[in-house]
Amino acid sequence: MDRVEIEVQAGDGGDGVVSFRHEKYVPFGGPDGGDGGQGGDVYLVADKKLTNLNDFRQKRRFKATSGERGGKQKKHGADGSDLEIKVPLGTMVLVKEDEREMLLADLKEHGWRVLVAKGGKGGLGNVHFATARHQVPKKATKGEPGERKWLVLDLKLIADVGIVGYPNVGKSTFLAAVSQAKPKIADYAFTTREPVLGVVEVGMKTYVLAEIPGLIDGAHQGKGLGHEFLRHVERTKVLLHLLDGNSEDVVDDMNKLNRELTLHKAALAEKPQLVAVNKIDLPEVQVRVTRLQQEFSSLGIMAFFISAASKQGLAELLDNLAGMVDKANEELAAVETPEFVFRPRPKSRPKK
Repeated sequence: MDRVEIEVQAGDGGDGVVSFRHEKYVPFGGPDGGDGGQGGDVYLVADKKLTNLNDFRQKRRFKATSGERGGKQKKHGADGSDLEIKVPLGTMVLVKEDEREMLLADLKEHGWRVLVAKGGKGGLGNVHFATARHQVPKKATKGEPGERKWLVLDLKLIADVGIVGYPNVGKSTFLAAVSQAKPKIADYAFTTREPVLGVVEVGMKTYVLAEIPGLIDGAHQGKGLGHEFLRHVERTKVLLHLLDGNSEDVVDDMNKLNRELTLHKAALAEKPQLVAVNKIDLPEVQVRVTRLQQEFSSLGIMAFFISAASKQGLAELLDNLAGMVDKANEELAAVETPEFVFRPRPKSRPKK
């Protein structure tokens, strides 16, 4: 589940109260009705521990608590508790109004939070309506209703490296071999039904890999689960093309993958890419390695030959990926708009 619609309801404000204290020589005891409490707000909060929107599979309506009504002796009603809804990093929050969707926030960092529904104000007690002419007001106001919003949560994973390839090329096995991720692995097409994240450690550095479930020809048109998978590639910094060394035409597989990426979004073709040919532990692939090396070399591509199952060649591949991620980070930092800092000039002294 990479895109869901939810309904959020902030808490209503508590009602103000009509009340009179009992004191001698004070008409009707004088007004002392308290105000109602503020309704609870609703926030969305980015949490790095979450990687999908599956928590919204069953529950899609959320409501903060309402404020309590005021009390006697000018007692203020208790405010309602705010509601925080946790979402994965990379969740785009869109407000849906009249079939239109407007972007409200893009939660890219852990702890980022956005107010999506404001709680209603509490009503006023009758103490506010006393005047010189009207000393015994029997008027109080009701609390305001909390905001109700329909939101679209659109998840695009944030990862350093996106692993792309056809079904059954060994992406899940690769991710499990190089990280602590535990993707479900089985011998059938489209083993992985949703992207999986894994953290890789290389020396003193770490970077995040995202396994993008198997693409097929026509994925850019939505075939298979194309659009749902390709959208996760958009935010990765580096692409790892994982190819099946036992395929009839490995180079053609790479070209087709690039074509699908380009047709989905042209900018994807400009991302740094690294090619790895998997399953060299199989005898029928071992005899093809030399020829495949020559084919890739003739295209000016340095391909890595690995076995995710036996972990052969993984260390060199991971080192190169780490270097590419570092370079991508440096390039991103160079183009980012620097923070504006205002430094006032010192006042010039008047000439004597």
